[in-house]
Amino acid sequence: MSRAQEIKHRIVTTFQRRVANPLSTRMPGQVLIETTGRASGLARRTPVGGRRAGDAFWFVSEFGLKSQYVRNIQADPEVRVRLRGRWHTGTAHLLPDDDARARLTSLPRYNSAAVRAFGTQLLTIRVDLTD
Repeated sequence: MSRAQEIKHRIVTTFQRRVANPLSTRMPGQVLIETTGRASGLARRTPVGGRRAGDAFWFVSEFGLKSQYVRNIQADPEVRVRLRGRWHTGTAHLLPDDDARARLTSLPRYNSAAVRAFGTQLLTIRVDLTD
């Protein structure tokens, strides 16, 4: 990661962690992914933008393997996703070979624009929903 990308990552993640995520997680319509903290073992909820397609939920992480929730998925892929106010369990799969930029064209427009604008290491994630 270049120095400029590292600075961008720090600025965006600080804003997300301190302002955007605390507000977003309280919004009833916001899609959330709940992972298990790899060190703490506690539930960690992160707002994401994606789309359900059949029994799968697709989204793109803007910072890929640098995202804390992605690291949590690597440690324990069993997750929950809140869609339209209802929690669904599933198994998350990191898809580094998927074209994340192309994937964004099939996902919600505003979130995809933000991911494109702020992201530095895009990574597609698919959650296979079990309920």
